[in-house]
Amino acid sequence: MLIALTGMRGKFVRLLTTAIVLITTSAITAAPRKPPPAPAANRAPGQHNQQLRTQVLLDRAHFSPGEIDGLPGRVTRTALEDCRRAGCSLDQASVPTLIPYTITADDVRGPFEKIPDDLMEQATLEHLGYASPIEGLGEKFHASPKLLHRLNPRVDFSTAGGTIQVPNVHQENVHQEPSAPHAASVVVSKSRLTVQALDDARNVIADYPATVGSVHDPLPIGKWKVVHVTWNPVFYYNPDLFWDAPSADTKATIQPGPNNPVGVVWIGLTKEHYGIHGTPEPSLIGHVQSHGCIRLTNWDAAELAGMVGPGTAVIFEE
Repeated sequence: MLIALTGMRGKFVRLLTTAIVLITTSAITAAPRKPPPAPAANRAPGQHNQQLRTQVLLDRAHFSPGEIDGLPGRVTRTALEDCRRAGCSLDQASVPTLIPYTITADDVRGPFEKIPDDLMEQATLEHLGYASPIEGLGEKFHASPKLLHRLNPRVDFSTAGGTIQVPNVHQENVHQEPSAPHAASVVVSKSRLTVQALDDARNVIADYPATVGSVHDPLPIGKWKVVHVTWNPVFYYNPDLFWDAPSADTKATIQPGPNNPVGVVWIGLTKEHYGIHGTPEPSLIGHVQSHGCIRLTNWDAAELAGMVGPGTAVIFEE
């Protein structure tokens, strides 16, 4: 928001002498110093500073706000409600919202390639990697590329060596996710659009926003189990299973990568054709419908995959 400051014009000639005296005095008297700005690591763009901090703290507490963008929305509100209901505390005054990160050679190595929307065209690619360095950095720090641009407006993200400000989501080394606790069961909520991991005492130990079905492919309410966890999965596209598939589409094999239609991991269930998996479009999680399966951001799906195994109970509920 721009604030226009206007000076007061003298209305009376007799004030001119006084004004000159005041100006002369101010030139001699040192003006009071303004308080120093907050460190960059604790600041966020514009008026969404507190919103960004809330999202970072929720992510660190394993109550995911989805893609961190510094903006208010239903997904963040739901995560905050679930966190409070579970007795989770976000009181971490010593934890900075942002931290510096130096772009590495691996971050910019590529290859990078624009991924077509059409699944038949995707099937012609050898790997579905990131489309750009900033997309990969966004996934590494659970952040929207637009947010990274706002935080670092003059940075060339395609060059190694530059230092940027990123959301402080990692509690350990940024190249190694913290080890996740074991989940005794997983609950998928159709009404709240969430996936929750529970411990043996049914305490919520992790909470993720999800896309869980549609009118055409409603969530099959019931109790299921995890069959297997497959990392970097190949996606076997069968247009017969998609109500909106183009009539010209045929069965196809789509190679692995973070932009694969099921993301970086597939958690297969005893319900045929159903699984919990990642996505190439993290900004859409919790906002759009799916073709029946349960979609999470790639980083949330990866964390959940580390918490479950064959036999873990999965409950689909209203």
